[in-house]
Amino acid sequence: MEPRIAQDIADFRKLRENGCIYVDKTAILHELVCDPTRSLYFISRPRRFGKSLMLSTLECIFRGQRDLFKGLAIDKLDYDWAEYPILHFNFAGIQSKTFEAFMADFKTCLEETFTAVKAPWNPTISPGANFRRAISALAEQSGKPVVVLIDEYDAPVSHALFDIKLATDIRQELSDFYIQIKNKAANIRFMMMTGVTRFTQLSVFSALNNLNDLTMDDRYATLLGYTDEELEANFSKTLHRHAEIMGLSYKDYREQLRWWFNGYRFSPDSEAKVYNPYAIGQTLGALKRRFFGTWIRSGTTSVVFNYFENNQLAEQDYEHVEDVSEEDLDVCELEDISPVAMLYQGGYLTIKDFQDGVFTLGIPDEEVRRAFNSQLVQKFTEKKGDGYRNATCRALKQADFETFFGKLSDLYAHLTYGPKEDNVQEFSFQRILYVLLTSSGFFRVTAEDRQTKGRADLVAETLERIFIFELKVDGTSQQALDQIKEKGYAEPYRHAGKEVHLIGLSFDGQTRHLTGTAAEPLA
Repeated sequence: MEPRIAQDIADFRKLRENGCIYVDKTAILHELVCDPTRSLYFISRPRRFGKSLMLSTLECIFRGQRDLFKGLAIDKLDYDWAEYPILHFNFAGIQSKTFEAFMADFKTCLEETFTAVKAPWNPTISPGANFRRAISALAEQSGKPVVVLIDEYDAPVSHALFDIKLATDIRQELSDFYIQIKNKAANIRFMMMTGVTRFTQLSVFSALNNLNDLTMDDRYATLLGYTDEELEANFSKTLHRHAEIMGLSYKDYREQLRWWFNGYRFSPDSEAKVYNPYAIGQTLGALKRRFFGTWIRSGTTSVVFNYFENNQLAEQDYEHVEDVSEEDLDVCELEDISPVAMLYQGGYLTIKDFQDGVFTLGIPDEEVRRAFNSQLVQKFTEKKGDGYRNATCRALKQADFETFFGKLSDLYAHLTYGPKEDNVQEFSFQRILYVLLTSSGFFRVTAEDRQTKGRADLVAETLERIFIFELKVDGTSQQALDQIKEKGYAEPYRHAGKEVHLIGLSFDGQTRHLTGTAAEPLA
């Protein structure tokens, strides 16, 4: 019988009772809940990375529901399975369009949570005061300390970043709420808080100096997400079936699966990479004849793009972001959030390397690469949409150079923003071309393709053809073609069994327009 693969279930009880695959993380959770030296935890991960399922699992552990854990690691470990009072909050759906809307939703969320566990609620006092009273009352009623689980602690602030004053006001209200965790720490058995963003100026970070941040701890680098070994151990039968459906050898299938979904690294001290669990569930649940975007379709992190200035997105090579400190990845001042921090915490960038105390970041995988570049293309093309992009890229894919060059010329002539410096470099134009081609899904694109005698600006490959680009600013397209030939950029592809085309593009550094184009097949 084919194992059941959950596609949209984030509830541990429901997962187990429906006989769905659960990738066992309970050994790590056991370590956390049994550690006598610490009890207050925080972890940040991108959207759809299993945070809610982890909190649901912890809730079942602290409810003493051992029957749900039969066959899992924690069932074989030393644990007393005592039941504790639990306050489980989820702030993901709280409105943030106005402060009044936020307060109304926030109070409703708290009242429903408190009422469900028979904790007191007083509408005349602040949310923070109600939280403090609830912890005390539950501890007194049960004779046991309270377990606090907070999902998406940062969502109300993140949703309000379009209005910094509003976000600041919401942050202050939440800070007054979270500070109660410190005030009532003696009555708290365990606390786990999750979110997408590390807002380090929320009181939960500035006042809770004993808060254990697991976000970059190498011991918990694989707590959320699936490793290659976990994928093979839990999904092997379905993986083999999907390879057959796609007409691939199992080795080639697994290589493509890694390329699409396995690129997240969360610790500088561990090189372990994990797959996005939502992407795996959607992919193996659907078993289509091709890989497709899943994570981005579950809801765009619009705050990431709404917050950025256009030129900031255009100027940075997000495939390779060097010299980033850990402090650069935190969100301290709402008025001065760096694009790199927002993209990293939103899941659009991940750790690629860590040397001498600084990070190199890059786009995690092909799914995110296409989603991210699709967002940029919409900005580059004045939101002309996927039709414009797809027509341009389809023309290149079919080697219809007249159509491709015409549409590419129109793109560069109508950019809504672009390089601001006086002396424009080739990279500025190369970046836009790279974003355009990768976002379409038609090509596997390599920028700065390293060769013996130099680096080709860009190589785009399909199943039938390979296109080798060289760009010149204030030069000619023929000079660009000549450089491809002189440097032998096409030689590694001569025997690939595909058509190989050489393409030269030239640009005016002042007007930033495409001024010359040339294409010819490899002799």
